[in-house]
Amino acid sequence: MKQLRFGILSTANIGRQNWKAIFNSGNAMVAAVASRDAGRSREFIRKLQAEFPFAAEPAALGSYEELLASPDVDAVYIPLPTGLRQEWVLRAAAAGKHIVCEKPCGISAADVQEMAAACRKHRVQFMDGVMFMHNPRLPRVRELLDDDKSVGPLRRIASAFSFLGAGGFSDTNIRVDGRLEPAGCLGDLGWYCIRFTLWALKWQLPHTVRGRILSQSGSAGGRMPAPTDFSAELLFDGGISAGFYCSFLAASQQWVFVSGRDGWLRMPDFVHPFNSYEPAFEVNRKEIRVPTGAPVPPPGSDLGDFGHATAQNTVMFRNFANQVFSGKLNDEWPMWALQTQRVMDSCYQSARQGTSLKLGS
Repeated sequence: MKQLRFGILSTANIGRQNWKAIFNSGNAMVAAVASRDAGRSREFIRKLQAEFPFAAEPAALGSYEELLASPDVDAVYIPLPTGLRQEWVLRAAAAGKHIVCEKPCGISAADVQEMAAACRKHRVQFMDGVMFMHNPRLPRVRELLDDDKSVGPLRRIASAFSFLGAGGFSDTNIRVDGRLEPAGCLGDLGWYCIRFTLWALKWQLPHTVRGRILSQSGSAGGRMPAPTDFSAELLFDGGISAGFYCSFLAASQQWVFVSGRDGWLRMPDFVHPFNSYEPAFEVNRKEIRVPTGAPVPPPGSDLGDFGHATAQNTVMFRNFANQVFSGKLNDEWPMWALQTQRVMDSCYQSARQGTSLKLGS
């Protein structure tokens, strides 16, 4: 089978789980890994190749520039800190590499707009790494939101995504360093809440947002503050509202609740399904399971495992490779990232100003 050859730009931890997803995709492979130190690249490859071995061992490179210049790399996965992503997306596009980029994609919507334009110019595909957009559960949810009877006209979307950053998280993790991750928990977690809301409303943008930074990190050691506890309220045309909460200071949760005139829909695990083999959701007290096609493992197994062939992480990379092989650009994927970034920017700006904000003002 034809395989898309990925290069991973950095040895960030999230690259480890996506190595596994690329391995299971069937139509993609890791061809190279680059960091600022070739030794780190070799160690990264050694550990992952031992567990999920590609037929040809990926090349260990000592610079990002070397990876982008490689004729053996078709696409790049970029999990670099947000503050560095724009530069390397633009350089990857100019080098003719297709791009899967972690989120948030840039510091601002202007950055993301420039990235999308560069990718169009150089005829390379761009996609942000929001895995749940590729879960087979989502089309089933769409059917019920659109059937005019299960939920009816939407009135309210509420969501939350959080985890407790324990131990030395607040002192060492880059997600609370505003120099690299200025949006903090809003960018790392709130992005998903905003994405689901916009998807549910078919990409309608809110006319007014009100963001609130409930807590932020300190500035010790030369760091810049970043939100660690954040909430926002979004107002849409037609009387629809949405609210979300994201935090590094609250226990793990990842739920969304959609309220309509005639019913409601609930997912307690909209980002990472508790059961990745048969992801489920609830409509008006009725549970609906969506088989992915993978055999459900026996009792006692880890149903949340996202490394099998039909898990959403794997499907995301498989879909990306298939899109590249089609020879056509998917213009919706960059649009999703840009619209999400626009709303996130407005929430952040509103919080900094301490007032409600008209989108785009």
